[in-house]
Amino acid sequence: MKVGLLECDHVAAPFRHIGGDYRDMFPALLPGLQFELFDVCNGHFPESALACDAYICTGSKYSVYDDIPWIHRLRDLVREIHGAQRPYVGVCFGHQMMGEALGGKVRKAAAGWCVGVHSFTLLRQERWMAPPESEYNLLMLCQDQVEELPPGSRVLSRAADCPVGMFTVGTNMLGIQGHPEFSKDYVGALIQDRVQRIGEEKSRAGLESLSQATQAPAISRWIRNFLEKAAGEAGAGRR
Repeated sequence: MKVGLLECDHVAAPFRHIGGDYRDMFPALLPGLQFELFDVCNGHFPESALACDAYICTGSKYSVYDDIPWIHRLRDLVREIHGAQRPYVGVCFGHQMMGEALGGKVRKAAAGWCVGVHSFTLLRQERWMAPPESEYNLLMLCQDQVEELPPGSRVLSRAADCPVGMFTVGTNMLGIQGHPEFSKDYVGALIQDRVQRIGEEKSRAGLESLSQATQAPAISRWIRNFLEKAAGEAGAGRR
């Protein structure tokens, strides 16, 4: 399976020693997959949705509603991926882009910043969620959220401050608001760097939460299972 990594940002140079860039983090999260890199935030896009067997769309410092040419172009590509039934997994910004591109609405969350380890409750158990979990912890670092869902959506998980923690559209599109690819060291460094933007109280709580375990390894297996299942169904549909 050739997976197109849609890079919507790059890790700032002072933090790259922690876990590298997104192009390092996702292959580490999903070892064994063949990745093709598309630096979309600098205008490098696949020729079409058919260029890869599946896609993963990264996080970003930008918002999906920013009026920036590459964001408009990415929105069109996500619609094309959906129409072509190529598997897609969006993480944070990529999750929000899936919502915005397919007819939903993303806004600044009323809860404000969500940082550190957050606990999500599973609302639906899908077959690709193996190993099964009734809840999971995942790192977060965001202030935008999907607030209106696109048609055909199913919400799979939620947290206290994040009503749409994970959702699908159809059988080939999966959005995950948290960051399974991030390490605690990286999130801790970003929180400390952004205390003035996040606020002292939330920053302190976010840093304290980093003592909790996360289920990132389980989420990694879910992503792989989802991609394989969606790719198999898409292939069967084309035969």
